[in-house]
Amino acid sequence: MAMNSILKIFLPKDKIFYQLFENVSTVLVKMGTKLQEVVNEPDFEKRAIIIKEIEDLEHVNDDYTHEIFTELGKNFITPFDREDIHYLATSLDDIADYIYASAKKINFYRVNPNDDGFKKMADLIDQGCKAVHNAVTELRNMKNLRKVTDALVAINSIENQADDIFDHSIENLFATEPDAKEVIKKREIYQVMEVVTDKCEDAANVIESIIIKYA
Repeated sequence: MAMNSILKIFLPKDKIFYQLFENVSTVLVKMGTKLQEVVNEPDFEKRAIIIKEIEDLEHVNDDYTHEIFTELGKNFITPFDREDIHYLATSLDDIADYIYASAKKINFYRVNPNDDGFKKMADLIDQGCKAVHNAVTELRNMKNLRKVTDALVAINSIENQADDIFDHSIENLFATEPDAKEVIKKREIYQVMEVVTDKCEDAANVIESIIIKYA
């Protein structure tokens, strides 16, 4: 009985991790949507405003990630392995970092993002963020494993599609872009956008590990 009372004291603190991860994934969904706005906005100054919004969201996620690490350092009981909490927090933070980097480089290099490849990559990133959010929100109860599995499969498919779009876009870039500087700038942006989908897959791998251990 005494042990049950002790566990009840710790449970509310234990659940803070679920809320923080859900907060992070919610912000990622917003960032994915904003990146789509960036690649569909032809005006440089208007894009700059959206990119600033993405930067602000990235800072919000930095704060959430710092809070996760702080809670990890002071809480004895955690909902799953401390290493998995650390890996998941890091992978989600990486997604935010690379979304912001993708958006920032578009205006930094003064590239016109009105390109089918950029738009397709942004669409996949948006889908990836939503799938990550769907998987993260199921960690709290782990009752709807089908929803988690569907999200993880979707993320893997998105990463594969992004690889194909990257290869096709770079091939097309070298074939049709006469300006070598533009080739270099656009290629770098494509690379960073493709990394976002890789980071989504990293997060999915951590979630899959957690599900295998605790579901």
